[in-house]
Amino acid sequence: MGNARDSVSLIPLGGLGEIGKNMMVLEYGDDLIVIDAGVMFPEEDMPGIDLVIPDITYLKENKERVKGIFLTHGHEDHIGAVPYVLQVLNAPIYGTRLTLGLLQGKLEEHGLLSVAELKEIKAGGRVKVGIFDIEFIHVNHSIADVVAIAVHTPLGVIIYCSDFKLDQTPIDGRVMDLHKFAELGQKGVLLLMSDSTNAERPGYTLSERVVGKAFEEAFEEAEGRVLVATFASNIHRIQQIIDAAATYGRKIAVIGRSMVNNVGIAAKLGYLEVPPGMMIDVADLDRYPPEKVVIITTGSQGEPMAALTRMAMSEHRRIDIVPGDTVIISAMPIPGNEKLVGKTINHLFRQGAKVIYQAVSGVHVSGHASQEELKLLLNLCKPRYFMPIHGEYRMIVRHAELAEEVGISRERIILCDIGDVLDITSEKVNKAGKVPSGQILVDGLGVGDVGNIVLRDRRQLAQDGILIVVITIDKQTGAVIAGPDIISRGFVYMRESEKLIDEAREAVKKVLQLCEAENVTEWGVLKGSVKESLTQLLYQKTKRRPMIMPIIMEV
Repeated sequence: MGNARDSVSLIPLGGLGEIGKNMMVLEYGDDLIVIDAGVMFPEEDMPGIDLVIPDITYLKENKERVKGIFLTHGHEDHIGAVPYVLQVLNAPIYGTRLTLGLLQGKLEEHGLLSVAELKEIKAGGRVKVGIFDIEFIHVNHSIADVVAIAVHTPLGVIIYCSDFKLDQTPIDGRVMDLHKFAELGQKGVLLLMSDSTNAERPGYTLSERVVGKAFEEAFEEAEGRVLVATFASNIHRIQQIIDAAATYGRKIAVIGRSMVNNVGIAAKLGYLEVPPGMMIDVADLDRYPPEKVVIITTGSQGEPMAALTRMAMSEHRRIDIVPGDTVIISAMPIPGNEKLVGKTINHLFRQGAKVIYQAVSGVHVSGHASQEELKLLLNLCKPRYFMPIHGEYRMIVRHAELAEEVGISRERIILCDIGDVLDITSEKVNKAGKVPSGQILVDGLGVGDVGNIVLRDRRQLAQDGILIVVITIDKQTGAVIAGPDIISRGFVYMRESEKLIDEAREAVKKVLQLCEAENVTEWGVLKGSVKESLTQLLYQKTKRRPMIMPIIMEV
């Protein structure tokens, strides 16, 4: 696209105007790198869809030029699409130790571990890839081992600071490397891209340590078992649960596939410190008194199949919630999940548990920077151009307003949509067209085979059901031999709506007689007429529009 030698091109393929599926393409001349490759979870109007990934048509078309994929951290919305990208691209993947550790599990599931070329990087390190010199800067977030990426190009430095917060007392003692941002700002930053998730939230984001104190208070008051649900990737949060359990002499059991995997990986790589003999198997829980047990589980988002949700519904094969249990939900509902989380909390209360959740406690803090931290980063980097990324459109606009407040003029702030091609020179920035972009839907093993038409059909089936009309016709004469038979699924219950079904049958017969009289033998016309007649009748009688499927058989 924008390959003029005197310009760097930026193409966001995800993560703008939405939360999730973060992916940024950066190119100069014949060299192209990809930063992050994330997934997004399906919205309510996507029945049956498991994941949403970015449209990578542009990368497929330019796969020879891709020099590397750089990952900022191990969250799903930054690494989840890597297995799908690797099926069409053969490029080395760079990430920190924990990020690659979490990614390896994913690649193994997809049978891609043997073909992936994984290269470990460290905060403070640099690598040269094609024309780009890439530097990694340590930042804090709700997972360990997170980096911002500074790309040194022939035109200047481009900083990509994805998810971050400014934690002055981080769990691992590693404070965000503000010095490096200031140093780059001193030398001159061409463009800063920065996380907009909390751009609407004034002040500062609280330190992760606040959660540790809340855990200790909850553990002290708990008379029976303590169950804590959090994100499986939040290793620092899990460390604080372990620390609080150690303080109060409790053993720990871990439940939920992703939680078991991530705790195993983090402990193996040295990101979790677990006192010897503290971890117990779920099967051995009954051997310990309730007041000596902590269960760490998945399900903080009310996901129907997650462990906590199944416990709340009394459907878990190992654990029932009993009066005296304390359940801590240590996460904020992702936008769209509020209902599911609320439902789980209601069921936990019904089972007699004491539930501590975000609305009434300090058991969760955000991993994203609030307004004052965002302003600080802008002031340290003093970028010539600024582009807010990662967030719904209103968050991106709010972040742009913050940039104006700290003195960046409006014409140097760029608001982009996914697919926009941004050409940057030292003098100006301009949008140079668009590339194919959007959503690819993943359903089971199918990637991209469910499109808008299939989704529309699914929505219609979910809303109004289906009516199938079966007609058997004589091949020679075109006369109706059998039928019309009508089958209803999800529209009406046939035994209770016999009158309506009879009327529908009569309407189809009339259409068939008319077609016979006019000598219509074209199946397409026949089916169209049946559909039209039934749609009108059923809407008139029920104000519903089921999907109508005529099936014509010849004998």
